Order: sequence, then C-alpha cells, then structure tokens
Amino acid sequence: MSIKMEEVRDLISKMRIIGSDTQTCEVKEAGKSLPENLLETISAFANKEGGLIILGLSEKKSFRPVEGFDVQRIYSALLGVGDKLTPRCRLEVEILPFEGTHIIVAQVPAIGYKERPCYVTSKGVYLGSYIRTGDGDRRLTQYEIDRLREEHTQPKFDIEAVTEASIEDLNEQVLNAIVARHRLLTPRYFGKMKTQDILIKLGVLRNVQGVIHPTIAGLLVAGEFPQQYFPRLNVTFTVYPGTTKAQSAGQPYRYLDSKTIDGSIPEIVLDAVAMLKKNMRTGALIEESLREEVTDYPILAFREALVNALQHRDYSPDGRGSQVQVNLFSDRLEILNPGGLYGAASIESMSPGISATRNVNLSRLLESTPSLDGVGNGQFVIENRGTGLLQIQDSLTQALMPPARIVDHISAFSITFFKCKLTDDERSLTRWENVELALVRELGKKGSLSIAEITQASGMNRRTISKYLNRLVDEGVVERTEPLRSPKQRYRLKSDAS
Repeated sequence: MSIKMEEVRDLISKMRIIGSDTQTCEVKEAGKSLPENLLETISAFANKEGGLIILGLSEKKSFRPVEGFDVQRIYSALLGVGDKLTPRCRLEVEILPFEGTHIIVAQVPAIGYKERPCYVTSKGVYLGSYIRTGDGDRRLTQYEIDRLREEHTQPKFDIEAVTEASIEDLNEQVLNAIVARHRLLTPRYFGKMKTQDILIKLGVLRNVQGVIHPTIAGLLVAGEFPQQYFPRLNVTFTVYPGTTKAQSAGQPYRYLDSKTIDGSIPEIVLDAVAMLKKNMRTGALIEESLREEVTDYPILAFREALVNALQHRDYSPDGRGSQVQVNLFSDRLEILNPGGLYGAASIESMSPGISATRNVNLSRLLESTPSLDGVGNGQFVIENRGTGLLQIQDSLTQALMPPARIVDHISAFSITFFKCKLTDDERSLTRWENVELALVRELGKKGSLSIAEITQASGMNRRTISKYLNRLVDEGVVERTEPLRSPKQRYRLKSDAS
C-alpha cells in the first residue's frame, strides 16, 4: 500500500499533542546518517503488526523538521537496510514534502508468523530480535523467541512420554470413557482394536523401549495427580481486595482467598468454577420477572476461558514451570496462561472462529473427555470447533456485560472480564422493598398466581411471599380469588388497581 501524506500529517499532529512516538510509529532525526538503533526498530515492527518510521523530524523539538537533513543521502542508505535482517524485510520508502522541506517515511511490513522472529542478522536471533511495546523497542526474551519459532513446526510436547509415570497413574473410568467415545465415533477403525492400542493411537500412552508410559496429555486428561510429576501444571486462584495485587495502605490482607488447584483438567475446571462461585456475588435482579439470578461474571464464559487457557497453554519444558493464573480483583476477573497465540490464530481471527491449536493431541483428547459445564450439565471438556471466543462473547452479551479484553503477550495470553456496573435503577431493583413492584408486574402479566408458583419463580420462601402478598392485599392492590383458608387460593390484581 502507498504511504498517504494526509495520514502522515495526522499522525505527526497526534504525536505533537501527546509528546511521544506511538505503538505504530517511530520518529528519528537521522540528520546525516541512519540511526544506530534503526535495525532494532525495524525488527520490532516486523515482529508485531508493522509500523511507520519517519526520518527527518526531531522528537526533542516537538517533531519539527531537522535542520540540514540530507534527504537524498538518507533515502539511498535506507533502501538496502532491510537486507541486514533475517528474514529480509522489504520496506516501502518514500520522500514526502512537509512544512517547507522533506521527510522520509518508511513502511515496515509485519513478517508472517511462520517466519518470525525477524532479527538483526549481525546480532543473531537471541540478541537481535525485538518487539514493539508502547513507544519503544524491547529485546525479546529467549522464551519468547522459542515460542515464536514453534510456529515453524507443530509442537508435540503434549505427547511426550512421562517415563517416571505408569498407566496406574491414570483414572481407569476416564480412559474407558475416552475409548468408548472413539469406538462410537470411528467404529470402522477403533471398533475391534484393543483398549491399550487405542490409547496409544490417541496419544494417551506411549511405548518407550517396550514399556508403556502415560504422555503429558494422558496425565492431563485422566491423571489421578499429574502434579506429582509436573507441580506447576495447575491453576492458582487468588482473590484480591482491590484492583491490583499490591497491598493497599490500611488493608490488613494482601488477598482475601487463595487456592492452588491440582488434578486433571476436568477436575481443575470444576474446582475453579466452585472457587469463583464462592467468591463472587450472586444476587436476584427483580425487574420484568420476579427473579433472575445475577452473578458478577457468567459461569459459562469463565469456564470456556479457563478451558482455553489449559488447552492452549505452553507445555514445553520452559513452560512447565509456570501455572495458569486466575486473579479475581474488585473490578475484574483475569485468566492468564503461559504461551501466547499459536499459528493462524490472532486476536482478529479469533472472533470469526478460526482455530489454531498448539497442543493438537491434547485438544483431541479433551473432545472425548467427560466433564461438567459448571452448572451441572454433563458434556465433554471442549468442542474444539473454534467457537470458544464466540461463546464467551455471547455469554457476556446476554449478561449485559462489556466485551472481554484479550491480549497476546507472546510469552503469555490473557483474557479479562470486567464486572458489570449496575445502573441506579438496577441497583434499586435488587433491594427487597421492590418485591412488591415485581409481584404487581408479574400478576399483571399472568392474571393470577398461587403462592407456590410465586415461590418457585422468585426463589424466596413461602413465609416471605405471604408477607408481601398480605401487605398488597391490605393496601387494596391485590385480592384473593378464594376464601382465606382455601387450598386453591390464588392472587390477582384488584380490578380498580390494575
């Protein structure tokens, strides 16, 4: 794409206002020669979404043109600079008129995921790879570089044999359920195959020099206690009193509740859901109907996000020392897992449902591993259809909550849910004095109701409902349809009150 002068002018105006470079634009003076850190900036842009480099302006002087800027000399030097990176980076370079002089604008394209990281050749991959953060460039860590290089091949850490473990470390019931599921789905292939052979084919077990051992994936889906061999392949759930992890002045506790959740993935998910239910508010929103349960965060959205974190996290040797974190703050819920997005997946592609899986064998096993959905419904741990984010968005929308914030950090991936802030009207409708209003609305819609029907709809007990109904009868708003002690008693709006 050609560089448009109007967009460049708007960008410079923005930087003059904020007083600094931006995430996607770097300004350098380059009076007589190319800046020494130019290659670092090109690498940083190429390893993210690309960006613009503007030469001939002085950030120190409010982004004004540099006096004596040798535009032709700098332009010629810039044309071949992309050859000094691996893979080569092809810049689009143009000389543009600006405020009575000229500047040079170079468009740096993003390098494809399969080619990353783009690095300064003379420094080597581990010293010459950079990433753009804020308005500056940061050298990538070895861990981040290794995660990017995973894009070149399909990782297979999930089917690595755990030679210290044996088949006795696996839950036989779960194994039988997985085998039965695959015999049902693919009877022509698995129908007459022995159970152990099926588990080897699926990547639950591996034969190492004649000895059968579980794989990492096998332990994660069916292990009795996977943390015996991998102590940090678990979840830490921490509840903080404020909006940060730091202990506030005057706050006696750094955190309100904390739990390390061990077990297989299905067990971890169930325990984490229980932990969330324990530590978030669950109220009754009384509005159009008598009662609707309202929680700070939708259970199904949380379950889906946590399963995604456990399914797609990094299981390489470097990643096994880090756990998945669930952090519940006063204003948000954050799920963080080691390892960023993999393959064709990107923040943009996740919405349409494009799925790219780092741990393909683990993901396949989770499709046939029995679990509960967090609200008591039996199912399998995942669907693995690339619909995870869509389900999360749908749950948040139905709960009238803002969209989740999703961030790919290369070395980690996070998804954050923000607590729904009720309006003043909604807050008032959660108080008991508005039960009368809800009763009147419901009777107006249904015509008449018995105490048993109201109790079932509202979640309140019979005595409480009777108190409110009697008050409405005394006020002349509601009337009984039967004599006082009749077992067929129902209530309706009084004709002159409706």
